[in-house]
This record gives sequence, C-alpha cells and structure tokens, in this order.
Amino acid sequence: MSGAAQDAASRRRRAQSQPLDGGRFLLVLGLVLLAMALLAGRVVYLQVIDRHFLQNQGDARTLRVEPIPAHRGMITDRHGEPLAISTPVVSLWANPQELPEDPIQRLGLARALGWEPDALDERLERYASREFMYLRRQVTPAEAQRILDLEVPGVYGRDEYKRYYPAGEVAAQLVGVTDVDDQGQEGVELAFNGYLTGTPGQRRVLKDRRGRLVRDLALLREQRPGGTLALSIDQRLQYMAYRELKAAVTEHEAQGGVLVMLDARTGEVLAMANQPSYNPNNRAGLDPRGLRNQAIVDVFEPGSVMKPLAMAAILSSGEVTRDTVVDTSPGWMRIDRFTIRDIRNYGELDLSGILEKSSNIGMSRLALELEPDAIADQYRRLGLGQSPETGFPGEATGRLPAPVRWSRSERAALAYGYGLSTSALQLASAYTAIANDGVRLPPSLLRLDEPPVGEPAIDPEVADTLLELLESSVGAYSGGRRAQVEGYRVGGKTGTVRKTGADGYRENAYRSVFAGVAPISDPRIVTVVMIDQPSAGDFYGGAVAAPVFSRVTGNALRLLDVPPDAEP
Repeated sequence: MSGAAQDAASRRRRAQSQPLDGGRFLLVLGLVLLAMALLAGRVVYLQVIDRHFLQNQGDARTLRVEPIPAHRGMITDRHGEPLAISTPVVSLWANPQELPEDPIQRLGLARALGWEPDALDERLERYASREFMYLRRQVTPAEAQRILDLEVPGVYGRDEYKRYYPAGEVAAQLVGVTDVDDQGQEGVELAFNGYLTGTPGQRRVLKDRRGRLVRDLALLREQRPGGTLALSIDQRLQYMAYRELKAAVTEHEAQGGVLVMLDARTGEVLAMANQPSYNPNNRAGLDPRGLRNQAIVDVFEPGSVMKPLAMAAILSSGEVTRDTVVDTSPGWMRIDRFTIRDIRNYGELDLSGILEKSSNIGMSRLALELEPDAIADQYRRLGLGQSPETGFPGEATGRLPAPVRWSRSERAALAYGYGLSTSALQLASAYTAIANDGVRLPPSLLRLDEPPVGEPAIDPEVADTLLELLESSVGAYSGGRRAQVEGYRVGGKTGTVRKTGADGYRENAYRSVFAGVAPISDPRIVTVVMIDQPSAGDFYGGAVAAPVFSRVTGNALRLLDVPPDAEP
C-alpha cells in the first residue's frame, strides 16, 4: 500500500472514533425525546382521555347483542287440544372465510352434516366471498350440538323454532303451514299470521374469539311469544269426519271430497275435512291439490240440495202451502228451447213428495209462479253469492246471477240448483237458517264465547215446515233414506250434479252431495258432504254422500251427548 493510501485510511479511522460534536448530539437527543413524549402522550390520551375508544374496540370483539327467538303462538281446537305448536330447533351456519383449509377438519364436518366432501367444498366455493351461509336448517338441539362439538372454526348455531302439527293430515288444509322462517303460508297460519307471530327479544352477551358464549351480561328486551288461537273445530269430530270422508273417497274411487259440520246454534265450524290431503310435517312429494281447503275456496253447482232453500221462497209467497199439489206429468217440460226432466213421471206431488222424489218439474212449475227475483232474493238472504267473512285466505263468494232479463229457464234452473255456484261452507251456513228458526248464522272458524247475532232469512213458521219436509225426504222409500241415523230424527236433501267442462256438461262425471240437519226435534248440527266424481259405479247423492252423512252425524251426536229423539 502506498503512503498516500495509508494516510487516507488513518484519517477515516480518526473521524469515526471521534464523538459527535455538541450540536448534532443535541439534535439527535431531542428527536428521540420528542418521539418518546409523543408516544407517552398518545398512551395517556388513549388510556385516560379517550379510553372509550379502546374499550369499544375490545368490546366489539367480545360483546354481542343477540336476538332471543320468540316462539309462535299455539293453535288449538275448541277444547285446548294442540293443532299447531312450536318446538325449539337449531340452524347451523358458517362463515366461509373462517373455515379451515385443513382437509381432515372439512371431512369430519361433511360427515357430521351427512354430506359428501365434494358437496361441502362446492358450497364453500360458491359462498367464498360471503361471511354467512346455512349448513343445516332446523335440526334438533342434540344433533346440532354433536356437530358444534367438533369445534370447527367458523361453524355456529342459531336457536330457532319449528312448527309441528299433531293432527297431521286430518286438519292440514284448515290449520295451514308455515315456511322455514316460521311465517304463515297457508290456512289459519296465514290468516292470523300477525297474531300468531312472536316478537323477538335481545340480550347482551360476552363471547370468546371463536364465537362461543362466555356469559350473559344483560337482558335488553324480553321476547314476547305469539298469541294462542282457539279454533272452533272439535278434534274428536274432525278425526271422525276425516276418516269417514277418506273411506268414502277410496271406496267410490272419487277424485276428492269435502265435509263441513256446523254448530246449528252458533255457526261454529265443528269439523272441516278435505280429500286429498297431505302431511304438513313431511311435505316431500305432496299432491298440490291437497293444499287447497276446498270446503272454503272451491265452488260448485249444488244441484238438488238447493230445493229446500228455494222452497223457503215458495212457502213465503203465501200462495203455496205444504199440501199444495203440483202435477208433474208427463215427467218433462220444455222452457225456452230447453228440456227439463225428472227421472220418471211422478204425476201429482205435494211439497213433501217434490222433495222426496227430487222433482225438477215440480220445483220449476212452482218457481215460475213467483215474482222473477223471489228465489234469488231468498238465496241472497241466506248468504249465497257473498263472502262468508271467515277471514280465511281465498275464501270463495260463489256466484249468484243478477236478475237482469232473466229467462224463464234460468228462473226454473235456480229452483233446482243449477245456474249458480256455492262453496260447501256457504251451503252449510244457508242450512243453519232452517235449523235455527229462520235465522242464518255466519260461519266461524274460531271458538266463540257467546252465540253471534244472526240474520233473519226465513219466516220461523216456514223454517219449521222445511224441517218437517227435510225429515220426510229421508224417509224409508226416498232417495235419501241412507242418511237415516239410528235413534235420531234427521232430515236432509240429496243432490247429484253433472260436472262442467270446456264444452258444457260432461258425460259420466258427477258430484254427489248431501246437506242435512240433526236432530229434527232440536237441531244441533248441520252437515254438508260432497264427493267429487265417484267412479266405482254409484254416483247418486243418496248412494254416495248420504251414507257418509249418516255415519258422521250419528257419531257426532253421540260424542256431543245429544239425547236420542226418535221413537223406538
């Protein structure tokens, strides 16, 4: 190394070994002290002055406000027997961004959920950008705990309630169902959803970093369960009515059927059965037709069961008495290019005979002697063509044609039950006027604490006469004789109605109907039975619907402890 290079290296060593001069040292020291002061000041500010900021940030990671689920109100029958109740369940959910990538943990989770591992991976990939996805909805608490015990990060449980229907398919269309979020979708569940739905509460809780509950801290708002709803039906009568209706539909290979039973003193619906039906607790593969409460939302031409109601207008005219005789020969008549027929030529018939033989000719000739709108006005007073006002979703109003230029054939058709439509509930409600001294009672799906104020629709003396005529129309030699009930005096009227199609009335397609009252001495129940398109041979109302009325009414009178009124 040259002498010059050695001198330069020696100077550098001397410069590095010399301490900072006084000015630079003080500058560096001041900067260090200033940084320490700022840091200490910030600590003091956060710990003393703005301490709530850090506290809130910590609480945000440990404190939670959680909802407290409120169960839906119970639906019961008139005696308090449960028809719909809510049971506690757990819905499992996950945060896909927190779930581990460990294939072993994912495999264990998939097996616990009953899924294939590929299905879980596919679902996680679909929700990868989100922070919430359901794994299983509404599982039992025991099953949910088994999955939560795996302690898979990002998997959580949420307490909920699930609806359970003890009566199953027996009252499915009337009670209705809820969806997975416990909101009413059909039937009474939908009609009274606001009343049945509970109000959730809130609580403040302390949770660990994995979302597990550490401690309840405070109740912010109590939950309020939904109201209890008491229906008018009697579960004993409902089971019995459903059983008999289902047996009749099966026996006659029918497409379906309905049965409505009303309390003749209050208008309350004691039983309402439908076929086909479904199990609301397991809706897999259900028949969509089973969802409809046909007794309320579907209408049909009632046929001859309207004859007693039309006869109320005939008797009220003052021109006709019970003993009035009508010549129905030769068993057919021509009106406005239409031919009206009886099954055969019955000759001369009084009013009892007209109902007993179900003579269309007799009813037509009597109706044409009245004012043009007399029968239609009578039907309106009986609630036909109007809403039953039960509050049930989709309830039918039926159809009653307006009296604008009515032809003679239309007036005659109304008298024997054609040219109008009604639901089974409306028809039963109209018959309460016959059973209740002429006062029609509005139907009610809810249990009533006291009888409602009815609407006078028929003169009381006329109603008494109609009861006697109804009893005679199920006599030993009548078409309705199969409606008789041992030990009780009953009355009613059969109906056999041709169904309509795109091209008018169809061949070999009928509805079999029976409407009746029991017991005649002191009416307690009104029952309407309709069997839709029986296909096993018999199709007349007296052969298909009347026996169902007999069995259901007999059992109902005995269950209600109604004393027999028929002489041995």
